[in-house]
This record gives sequence, structure tokens and C-alpha cells, in this order.
Amino acid sequence: MANVYSVTQVNSYIKNMFVQDFLLNRISVRGEVSNCKYHTSGHIYFTLKDKSGTLSAVMFAGQRKGLDFQLREGQQVVVSGTIDVYERDGKYQLYAKEIKRDGVGDLFERFQKLRNELEDMGMFAAEYKQPIPKYAKTVGIVTASTGAAIQDIINISKRRNPYVQLILYPALVQGENAKLSIVKGIETLDAMGLDVMIVGRGGGSIEDLWAFNEEIVARAIFDCQTPVISAVGHETDVTIADYVADLRAPTPSAAAELAVFDYRQFEGQLQVIREALTRGMARSLERKKYQIEQCRMRLLMHHPERQMNEYRQRVTDMEEQMKAIVDRRLLDRKHQLALLGGRLHGLSPLEKLSRGFGFVTDEAGTRVESVKGLEVGRHLDVRLRDGKVKTQIVTIT
Repeated sequence: MANVYSVTQVNSYIKNMFVQDFLLNRISVRGEVSNCKYHTSGHIYFTLKDKSGTLSAVMFAGQRKGLDFQLREGQQVVVSGTIDVYERDGKYQLYAKEIKRDGVGDLFERFQKLRNELEDMGMFAAEYKQPIPKYAKTVGIVTASTGAAIQDIINISKRRNPYVQLILYPALVQGENAKLSIVKGIETLDAMGLDVMIVGRGGGSIEDLWAFNEEIVARAIFDCQTPVISAVGHETDVTIADYVADLRAPTPSAAAELAVFDYRQFEGQLQVIREALTRGMARSLERKKYQIEQCRMRLLMHHPERQMNEYRQRVTDMEEQMKAIVDRRLLDRKHQLALLGGRLHGLSPLEKLSRGFGFVTDEAGTRVESVKGLEVGRHLDVRLRDGKVKTQIVTIT
């Protein structure tokens, strides 16, 4: 019976064969970069390909000092390093020590050519971009029915707003018929009058994403009446669909964040607005109450009864003032009358008669004030205080 070897022994034997091969220890390989991924550790994992085959490659973080450009999909490069076997997986790969650019790959060249043509046509112009609705109620999705992309969109949509309706068109997103399936999905959902549409898929190599670099897909997005968010691959992946779409999302998850508004945040904003309105209404009501009170006080001040009372009070005050004036004037007149009465009393004949004087008149009753004109023998009447005496002139001296 032939010897039986373990898997580890076989992998170790093959690894030793690679180590002993001088050509594989110092080799340079030309190819097009595909499926390029920058790991968080700093390592770069990628695939070199040509028309007939592919070769896995890795550049560790410690070897990146000499890399003076960003390694991207579609670049034509020359990679120098060592081809060795990774024993755990039993796979061989190129361990890169140096990478130099060597022109542009075929796919990338096609990508650039179409991008420039569509840009010259104005299909990327900002004036054709439609705004994404802030509060979408219906969201269409053109992507594969299986895979991480649709699951991420569903999970994030449910978390942000469970009331938003998601409508999926299960399209092919990879392969020869993918472009026609994507176009059909865009046209079907556009006819439904949705609020916004997400078109995309998860990450992959430039070949995997190529359906979103097709002109027919770009024109379908451009002609779409529904605002379109493109979400193709990872953040570093850029496709023609990203340029022509109304908004580009770096990932399908980010597209869900952009298309579906956060209902809890929306409720919080509504609560803040509601409280602000309540405070504003309370302040306004308080001001109106104050104004009404001021108007009421002014009405009370100008009320006819109040004015009548005021006029009555004024008339009463005027009556009192007039009475006081009349009383003062009457008192003054009484004082003046008393003085005049006193003076008149002093001049009264009766007053003089009471003092021993007499009032002399002739026979005709004419007052006699002088001896002139009197004759002896004439009769005179002398009026005294308590009576009258008839006399006759005996002598005149």
C-alpha cells in the first residue's frame, strides 16, 4: 500500500517546492487590479487578472512604504514579490513587495470612456439632480432579493421608521443579463409613483459591479422620474450609476439612512416644535389677556355712568363752590350793610332827638334850619324824642 500523507504534510511539501524555486522567489507579474480591499490592519488584499486567469495577491502593511499611489480597481500594474503557499488553506498567492503602475486595464478604460461620454452629454449635471424627499413614505429598491444589501436596507429601515413601505424589485445584479434586469426594475418601480428609489448591490470586484457601469442602466436612472439613490459596493467603489444618480450613497446601509427618515428623531422634533408652539401660544394668550384687561379698564374709564358720576361730582363741586362764593359775598354784604346801617343810624333824626335835639318845622311842615326868614310871632313845631311841642317865636337873636 502506498504511503498516506496528511493534508498538512502535503501543503508543507508543496510550500518547500515553492521556496526552492528561484523564479517564484523573485518574480514580477503584470495584470489588472480587481477586488481590491484595504484591511483595517493596513494590509492590501487584491487580485491580479488578465484575459485568461487570476492570481491572488497581498501586500502587508510593512511593505507599503514604497507604494506612492492608491491601489484601485481596473489599474494595470506590475507587482514584484514572492509566490508562496499559505499552508493553512493550501492556496498559493503573490506576496507583493513592490507595485508599479503600468497603464490602465481594459475594464477601467471602458469605464473612463463611457464616463467621459456621458459627462459631455450633461447627464451628470447638477441641474438634472432631483432632491431626495425628506419624509418619504414609499421606497423602491432595485437589488438582488438575497444577500447582505437588501437585509441591511430592511433592518435599517425598520429601525429608523417601521411605517415606511419598502417595495423590492428582485433584479439580477451580476452577470450578462444583469443590466437588462436592473433597467426593468427601475422602469417598473418608476411607474408606481414612489417617493424615492434605491438602486444598488453589495461589494465586489469591478467585474461583479460592471452592470452598474453600463450605458443602458445610466440612461434608465437619468430618465427616471423618481429620485434615485445609488448604492453600489463599498465606499471606495465608484460606478457610472453613482455619477448619474440624484444622490450617491457609499453603501446600501447608508442609502437606507438617506432614504428613510428617523421616525423617533422626527417625533422628538415634533415634540420640541409642539412645546415651542405651546409656550408661544401661552405667551400670546397672556399678552391678549393683558390687552383685554387694559381695554376693559379703558372702557370702564369711559363708561357713560362713570362719566355721569364724574359730571355729577363736578356739578356738586361747582354748587358747593358757588354756595361758598355766595355765602362769602352775602357775608361781606351783611358786613357792609351793618356798617352802612350804623352810619345811617348815626345820621337818623330820631337818633339825634334821643340825644336832646329837636326837629323844628314851620306851619307848613318845612324844616327850619336857620333864623333867617323867621319872624317874631310865628308858630313853630318842635318834634322831640317822645312828642311834639307847638311854640311861638317871641324873640329872634
